[in-house]
Amino acid sequence: MPVEIFNEDDFKELSKISEHCRVKRSGDVVKLKLRTKKYLYVYKTSPQNADALINGIDCEIIEL
Repeated sequence: MPVEIFNEDDFKELSKISEHCRVKRSGDVVKLKLRTKKYLYVYKTSPQNADALINGIDCEIIEL
């Protein structure tokens, strides 16, 4: 089961150890999924905040 993150700072910290980040855009919600070796973390946000977060993380980005 994926683990949902509710804090933007936690998302940024987890992005440093993640293998890749998948971005799924659906209407007014964007799901950012971080894959680590053990867990899949999901962060839901608005499209404006998602673009800023994607530019600020340093893992591989995969657009779905």
